[in-house]
This record gives sequence, C-alpha cells and structure tokens, in this order.
Amino acid sequence: MSYMNHDFHFDPLGGSMKDFRHLPGSNLLSRVEAFYQWQEARRATGLWPLGRSTEEGAFSRCTARTDEGELFSGVNFASQDYLSLNSHPAILETAIETMRAYGVHSAGSPALVGNTSLSIGLERKIGDFLGYDHVALYPTGWAAGFGVIKGLVRPNDHIVMDALSHACLQEGAQAATRNVHLFRHNRVDHAREKLEKIRSIDTRNGILIVTESLFSMDSDTPDIVALQELAHEYGATLVVDVAHDLGNLGPTGRGFIEMQDMLGKVDVVMGSFSKTFASNGGFVAARGRAIKEYMRYYSSPNTFSNALSPASAAIVSKAFDIITSAEGDELRAKLMRNILTLRGMLGGCGLETYGDPSAIVCVKMGSEALARLVSRRLPSLGMLSNLVEFPAVPKGQARFRLQVMANHTQHDIVDATHRLTAAIAEAAADKEALESGRLTIDQLQPIALTEEPAVPEQAATPGAERRVA
Repeated sequence: MSYMNHDFHFDPLGGSMKDFRHLPGSNLLSRVEAFYQWQEARRATGLWPLGRSTEEGAFSRCTARTDEGELFSGVNFASQDYLSLNSHPAILETAIETMRAYGVHSAGSPALVGNTSLSIGLERKIGDFLGYDHVALYPTGWAAGFGVIKGLVRPNDHIVMDALSHACLQEGAQAATRNVHLFRHNRVDHAREKLEKIRSIDTRNGILIVTESLFSMDSDTPDIVALQELAHEYGATLVVDVAHDLGNLGPTGRGFIEMQDMLGKVDVVMGSFSKTFASNGGFVAARGRAIKEYMRYYSSPNTFSNALSPASAAIVSKAFDIITSAEGDELRAKLMRNILTLRGMLGGCGLETYGDPSAIVCVKMGSEALARLVSRRLPSLGMLSNLVEFPAVPKGQARFRLQVMANHTQHDIVDATHRLTAAIAEAAADKEALESGRLTIDQLQPIALTEEPAVPEQAATPGAERRVA
C-alpha cells in the first residue's frame, strides 16, 4: 500500500507528526490534506491511536470510542486523575452546590469582573500551601505555562530552558523572544554554560530559566536547588512547572519542591489543576503583588480569557482540603503502592520503565513501528494507554505512558500488565512477519473491538521474560 501526495510518502509504520508541521503550498486549507491522508493511512491499518473519547467519564475502568466511533471497554491507564478525585463524593457535591449558588459561568476575565469570592479564596489557599503571598489563576494549565513566560519576557530578554520542557513552555518562549537557549535535559552544568555565554555579551536584559519539577515523559526531576542558585548567580529568574507532582507526591503533597526543601524559595512556581485537582485551570505563584498585577494585565491568557468558572474554583479548593487532610495522606500512600506494584510487575515481565516512581509510568518500546503495532492491539485486549512517539520524545524512543490512579485496584494493575504484555507479544509477531514478507501492510486491518475483551491466559505471567527489541 503506497500513499503518495507530492512531497509526502504515507507509510503507516513510518513518518511522524513533525513531517506535517511545515507544509508546502500557497493554499492554507488544501495543503493540510497531506496530514489527513497520512492519518487515514494509519486508520485503515488500525494504527491511529489518538482522538479517543470516554463514554461516561475518565474512571479506572471505562468504555471508550475510537475517533471513528467504535466502542470498546477496558482498564484505563490513559487518564490524568492521580488521586482519583474526579469521582470523589465531596468533589461532586461541591460542584453541584456551587453551580446552584453561583451559576455555571465566570462571565469575564480576571481583569474584568471574572473573579468570584471562590477564586479569590483559592488564590490565598494556594499561596499558603506553597509559601507565596500572591497567586494569579489561569483558565487552563497550558495558559499558565504560556502566559507566565509571555507575560514576563520581552524580545530582548533571554530564556534558558530545559530541552524537554512542556509544549506550553516552549511555545510561550518562542512567542516571547528569539533568544531561546535550550540546555540538555536536567544538566545544570549545561545551563551554566548557556548563562555564562549570555552574560558575557548581555548584562542589561533579563534571563528566565525554565524547568519542570517532574517531567512527564521521563518521570525524572531536576536539581531545583542548584538551578535556583544558578539563577541568583547570573541575575536570572527561575520558573518551575509543578503540574505533575503537586498534590500527589511528597510528605504533605507539595511535590518535589517540598522534597528538595524549596517551598517558598523558587522565584516563580506555575502549575496545573488538571492532573490531581479534578478540574481545568492553572496558577502562577510569586512573591509580591507587583508580579501578580503585571500578570493580570500583561499576560494575555489571563487578560483576554474568561476566568475559572465558580465550580472549577470550588472544586480545586475542595481538592486542596482533601490533599491536606489525613485522607490525602492515605490517597498518596495508595497511589504510591499502585505505582510501585505496576512498575514491579512490568519489570517482572521484562519491560523497562523510565525514571523514578511517580504517577507517570512510561514503558519503553523503542521503534515507532513496534509501538504502533502494539497500540493497534491494545483496544481489542481491553486497555487504554497513550502511545507517545517522535517528536514528543526522541526518534527511536517511543513509549506507552501509563498514568496511575489511587483507586486502581490490584486487579486493574494485573490486567494492565497482562494486556500490555499480550499486545507486545502479538505486535512483535506482526513486525517479524512484515519484515520477512509473510505479511504486508495491505493485509493489516483494524482489529475488531469488543466491549468484553478476551485476553489470552498465557499472554503475560509476571516473572516471564519478554523483552522488547
């Protein structure tokens, strides 16, 4: 099966999203057809894993649809609900009561009557939680990441950023200045080289250092202490994105800035509510009202987007109450037990995982071709998991990102291990058949889905060695 369109060759097992980022042609609408043809080539062979939706919510087990509308059911390790607060009774009751009392809409930006007593109270609660006197809220976590950079940095300033920083941070940097300097992942020495070079030629303009407290593709963390010291040494400002660990890691749920004794000591902290706090939204925390006020009027996602809805503000506030309670301690302990159990079972089946224990358990695949063949098998085996490939991760380092919830049961974890291992075994056989010529791309078809998948009993026994080529 050969898919051709001018300069593009559409191989369902090859190519990447990056191939279609910069498209040739003068017609802005027609030239996007190339991406759609590549997407369709993958759909025709069952190799398109994106665009799925849940039928009734992102729970630990759920029914989902492909982007073509086919139903399937399975264990869900694809959704971000680390402490399982999405279905917590107190969260649900808070949402209902708040909508009855406040309505459903903020009806304005934070600069123009969009805030409520709930959002003002949430700002204070986050500030107290992290050790800052001022917090600005944003409508999404993405907006907070983009907005804090675009709000603070001007065209003559510089940004020194970890090369694996989230897309919202990367795009905020590109929108703010041409002077973007990427340093090798978690390499403080390389960040120092960048800063030294900048200050050798420019002592007048600002420098923003950008990193994350927990990187979502590698489940690792930087030396935040060293980066803050570096910022002080070179007259720079440090921003740390705490989206993935805030609330769910650390002795009291304050994540790696707590574990590295940096509460209230980082120049600027930004985060998202969409991983642990059962809501959309994000925040920027800093010392001094001047920064908050500047963000309100010069950070465009804060100025020109509607504020958090009253229900979202109330939900996040209730989530903080749970996180800081004894129940929060129990949920974090349960989450960590699940994380360690899953990593241990995957390792027992010969599968490697990235980084350190966190709610993000990324399983190494290697080649994009194998990973896509695995993703083709997973729905029919009854599992939801997100395939991550180039350019989100380096070429040849494709992986499945399993996102663990506190209310995943032991049975869920066993099922996930069995089903993923079964999919890998079947995909490896497909790959070998394709490479030997016994199977062609034309013969690959989407696998029939069922709401009650059957998993071969011999597919995965913890302890059985199945290594990924």
